[in-house]
Amino acid sequence: MLPDAFLDDHPEGSPQTGTREDDPTAATALPSSAPFKLYYLLNFERALAWLGERYDDIFGPDERAFLQQFSGLPQASRALLVRMLMRKGTLFRASRLSYEEIGCPLQAAAPLVALGWLDAEPALSLDELFALTTRPELLQIFAHAPLNKSSRKAELLDTLRATHVEARALTAWHPSTNDQVFRVDIAALCERLRLMFFGNLQQDWSEFVLADLGVFQYETVAFAPSSRAFQQREDVDVYLALHACRETLETAVDAEEVSALVAAVDAINTLDRNNPWLDTRRAKLLFRVGQHCERRQDWQAALSVYARCAWPGARHRRIRVLERSGELDAAYTLAMAAAETPESEEERQRVARMLPRLRRHLGHPVTRVARTRTIERSALVLARPSEPFAVEYAARDHLHSAQAPVHYVENALINSLFGLLCWEAIFTAIPGAFFHPFQRGPADLHAPDFHLRRAPQFDACFAQLESGRYRETILRHLAVKAGVQSPFVFWGALTPELVGQSLACLPAAHLRLWFERLLRDIRSNRSGLPDLVRFWPAEARYELIEVKGPGDRLQDNQIRWLEYCVEHGMPVRVLDVRWADDALACGAGVAA
Repeated sequence: MLPDAFLDDHPEGSPQTGTREDDPTAATALPSSAPFKLYYLLNFERALAWLGERYDDIFGPDERAFLQQFSGLPQASRALLVRMLMRKGTLFRASRLSYEEIGCPLQAAAPLVALGWLDAEPALSLDELFALTTRPELLQIFAHAPLNKSSRKAELLDTLRATHVEARALTAWHPSTNDQVFRVDIAALCERLRLMFFGNLQQDWSEFVLADLGVFQYETVAFAPSSRAFQQREDVDVYLALHACRETLETAVDAEEVSALVAAVDAINTLDRNNPWLDTRRAKLLFRVGQHCERRQDWQAALSVYARCAWPGARHRRIRVLERSGELDAAYTLAMAAAETPESEEERQRVARMLPRLRRHLGHPVTRVARTRTIERSALVLARPSEPFAVEYAARDHLHSAQAPVHYVENALINSLFGLLCWEAIFTAIPGAFFHPFQRGPADLHAPDFHLRRAPQFDACFAQLESGRYRETILRHLAVKAGVQSPFVFWGALTPELVGQSLACLPAAHLRLWFERLLRDIRSNRSGLPDLVRFWPAEARYELIEVKGPGDRLQDNQIRWLEYCVEHGMPVRVLDVRWADDALACGAGVAA
C-alpha cells in the first residue's frame, strides 16, 4: 500500500482514468483498460510529485525543466519515455517498443525528440549495432564481408572490429531497414532523480509495482515531508562520483588506472558536507581500493590507501600489508596499538592472531596465552546421504525427537526475535533514517551511533525482558507485521512452533545478552550464529549447536559468537560430523 502522500493527487486512492484535456492523442482514445496498463506511468508521476515536494530547493534548471515539460507531454509520449527508462540501456529499436497502451512508437517519440530527450538518429558503434540486431540481420548487413557464415555472433563481432571502427547511424549500417533506433539522452538526468528518490542506485521504479502487488511489504513510517537522503545538491554529485569510481574499480587492471582512481576518490571531499552517510560510502570505497591493491600485491599503494581509510578493518589490513611487504617493525608497532585499543571484537581477534607471528619474526619472546573459553566439541558419525545433502540438515534430522525438537536456524532465529521485540525502535522515524516508502530498514543501520540515537526506544524494548511482556510483544509483531520487510526478521524461517518453543525455552537473560551484542556491531554480529537450536520444552531449556562437516572449520565470526556464549554460560557446542564410510576407512570410532 502506498502512503497517503503518494495518493494526494487521487484522494480515493484509485488509478487515474480518462484522458488529459491537453493531450493531442485524446482523439484516438485508448481502451477502457488502458489506465490500468499505465500503472508504471502513474507510479513515475507520483515519484516526480514526491521529489518536487522535497527537493525543489536543490533542483537545478534541468530538473525543474524536466518536471515541468514532462507533465505537458501527451500521455503516450510520457508512457513511452518511462517504458524506456525502466528497460536496460539507452538504445532501443522502434520495432521493439510495441505497447498496446502507447500505440505507434514513432508518433509517441516525436515530442520527445523535439525536446532533445531522444536522439532519433544516434551514431552506433559496431558493438552497439551488434547489441541491437540479430545474427541473421548481421549476416545480411555484412553480406559482402569475408565472414564465416556459421560463426557465432561473438565471433562475428571479433572478426569485424578491426575494420569497422567508425560509429554510424542505423540506416548507414543497414540502408534497407525500415526500422529506427532511439537513444535516451535524458537518461542521466532521470538516473539522478531516481537516486534522489531512493537514496541509492540499487532500487528502481519497479519497487512501486512490487509493493502494489504485495510482493514486498514495507513498514509505514511517519517521516516528515522534509526528510530526504540528500541535503544539498553537492551531496548528489558526491554520491554519483563515488558510484562512478566504484564502477571504475571493477574494470581497473593496471597500476596507472588504480593510481588515477585513488586520486579521483581523494578529490571527492565529503568531510565538509555534514553528511556522515557519504563519509561512510567514501571510506568503504577506499577500503575496496585497498583490497584491490592487495590482490595485485601492490603493497605501497595498499598502505597508502588504508592509511587514510576510516572503514572498519582498514587498520588490521594495514598491519597485514606491512607484514607482507617486510616492514615488520612498523607492523608490530601498529599491531600493539590496535591490541591496546581495538576498534571491534573482530580486530581484537585478528590482531591477537598476528602478534605472536610478528614477535617470532622479530626475535621477541612469544608467550602463549591460554584460552580461557573452552568451546565444547563432540563428534557424530552418520551414513553418507545418497544425494547431495547439507550436513546441517543431516545432523538436525539425526538429533531431532518429539521430546527434543531440533531446528536449523543459523542466523535467522536470534536476529528475528530481536527484530520482532524491537520493531518500534528499529523503525523510529528519526532524522536521516527514513526518506522514502520502500525502505527495508533505516538508512543509518550500520552507523556507529545507530543504538545511541534510539537509546530510549531500545531501553523500553529491553525493559520488557525484565517484566516478561516481551513474549506478548514478539507474538503480536509476528502476527500483525507478517511479511513486512525488516533488516532482522527472516519471515521464511519463522513458524509458530519455532517461535513458541523459543519463547518457552530461551531465558530472557540470554535474549538480552544476544540482543546487546547485536546492537554493539550490527554489521559484524548479524552473522556467525550457530546452525541448530535444540529445545527440551518439558524442561524449558535449550542448546545451540554449530555443525561442521568433513574438512570444514570454524569461521572467525562463528568463533566470536561461540566464545561469547561460553563466557556467559550459555549451552553451546560444536558438532563435528563425519561420514561413516570415511570414518571406517580411517579407523575412527562412532561417538554418541
